[in-house]
Amino acid sequence: MKIDKPKKKESKSMSKPGMRGGLVAALDVGTTKVVCLIAQIDDDGELHIVGVGHHRSRGMRNGQVTNLDEAESSVREAVGAAEAMADTRIEKAFVNVSCGLPRSRRIDAHLDVAGHQIRDADLKRILDISSVEVDSPDREVIHCIPTGYSIDGNAGILDPRGMYGQKLSVAIQLVTAGVGPARNLTTVVERCDLETAARVVSPYASGLSCLVDDEKELGVTVIDMGGGTTTLSVFIDGQLVFVDSVPIGGNHVTGDIAKGLSTPIVKAERLKTVYGSVVLTPADGRELLKVPLVGEDDETSSSEIPKAMLVQIIQPRIEETFELVRAQLEAGGFAKAAGRRVVLTGGASQLEGVRDLAELVLDKQIRLGRPKAIKGLPESVSGPAFATAAGLLRYGLNGHVIKPNALPTSNGKSRLGRIGQWIRENF
Repeated sequence: MKIDKPKKKESKSMSKPGMRGGLVAALDVGTTKVVCLIAQIDDDGELHIVGVGHHRSRGMRNGQVTNLDEAESSVREAVGAAEAMADTRIEKAFVNVSCGLPRSRRIDAHLDVAGHQIRDADLKRILDISSVEVDSPDREVIHCIPTGYSIDGNAGILDPRGMYGQKLSVAIQLVTAGVGPARNLTTVVERCDLETAARVVSPYASGLSCLVDDEKELGVTVIDMGGGTTTLSVFIDGQLVFVDSVPIGGNHVTGDIAKGLSTPIVKAERLKTVYGSVVLTPADGRELLKVPLVGEDDETSSSEIPKAMLVQIIQPRIEETFELVRAQLEAGGFAKAAGRRVVLTGGASQLEGVRDLAELVLDKQIRLGRPKAIKGLPESVSGPAFATAAGLLRYGLNGHVIKPNALPTSNGKSRLGRIGQWIRENF
């Protein structure tokens, strides 16, 4: 039986002149939580948070939608709370993508310009050459980002328009994700009466949120440790040059605790959050923790374990995560090229000792990344777990908006839409 979806309320602020045009909305749909941030762009071009909503995520597993109705309900709750706080209604939002195992590959495209002045049309043509080179029919383009131009072999050109030459070349990072998971996420957003302004892979958004300019110029790796997946991105010379992911997140740690200690998932999550650590200390063998047993209603039947046992369950999974990240960086050729700087974000990065373990496994300088200051951002949503949502706002502030007249094709995004997105991302 089809159930009619509740209509969104009309807000008094809808009539405020110019307000809707000055709003940016971010929607971070994750495995453990859904976050919606609404910000107004001030006269000085800065963001000012006017609405915040977050809700426990349902219908999601390992970063992917598993139940459309439950996922829709979670998104509606988060968006509704943000709209109520902002006293306005949003019609479109910038949405993160951590599902479908995002990854990137470099494409070098070349175009013969026959000595004439390079124009916008030439940029569109060279994008048209590269945008069709997707890994497989099961992958969908999320970003098409040029990382460097050259004319007749002369590299280092930032904007080739207006210049002359015989051959225009561009190096492009094509970021893709699995078609099915990406479309399922879009479907959830559409069922909430929202339009997707643009999709942004989570480690890219987190980088925009947490990195300082010097880090992006000198080389840095962002590791976004989410609930269902861990995604990573590399920035060099101010550009995104690499994206990859590993199918392990904080929920896998929770599952290990639940299985290892025979305790309910909810109790395992609390043990991880309150007492979790990845580094053993001498005191851990003496500190005792009460662990409720699965299927037992009587709290007196709880068992007691030393904290050291909890640490010994958590540490191998986090260590495995960083080893997989190191392997992905090595396979992509960025283990050394990305420099020695690593920034950790995401909820799972807040476990005690994660920074020390990351330094040991990755042999790099590690810091915990928090969103750069945004006016009106509450302290409760300014930690590493909210880096992606804050980064989506900064992405939107830069004017990365997909035109609504982009017609869908067989891979879910029109050629015109890809061209428009590419031009906007770089000019």
